[in-house]
Amino acid sequence: MKKRILLIEKSPIVATGFATILQKQATFEVSSVTDNLSRISERIVVDHPDLIVLNPALVDYSKRNTFRSLIPDAQNIPIVALVYHYFDQQWLRSFNGVIEINEDAEKINNQLTDALNSFTEPAESSELYELSDREREVLVELSKGLSNKEIADKLHISVHTVITHRKNIIKKTGIKSVAGLTVYAMLNNLME
Repeated sequence: MKKRILLIEKSPIVATGFATILQKQATFEVSSVTDNLSRISERIVVDHPDLIVLNPALVDYSKRNTFRSLIPDAQNIPIVALVYHYFDQQWLRSFNGVIEINEDAEKINNQLTDALNSFTEPAESSELYELSDREREVLVELSKGLSNKEIADKLHISVHTVITHRKNIIKKTGIKSVAGLTVYAMLNNLME
């Protein structure tokens, strides 16, 4: 059975092209298209999508840091950016994946599959989320795109300690991808 995608896109040409590309694949299908961010919750309730593909240009600049909190029904659904303009890489990291407009069908399928496979729903137990102060610091630096070595240098700890903290963060949150951890950090107000 194909995985269902809610596509949020204003351009009918882009929406139709994206849906057509996916029709030729066996894995995904566009189950619904909307160009209105305020209708996302409604579409989620009606369509029960497995993934959301969103044109980031539709998100108001002032709401970019908190865009996931604006759609509470999408907390357990991976969101992939469909990009055909320049966007700050830091902000794009808050998505579970990024598809560029010039990518071929195979690459699109791979990006969607990776986003779906790397996304972990938040755990039910609040005990899992109790990160230590140092783990929070490592998480924030990781969310900024720093490497283990850069984090170690900035926090004046060893690379081995950074790796240990990363393992603990993954174990406690259940989130394995950097994009997912970035979203977690943003939703928990750990980042500026």
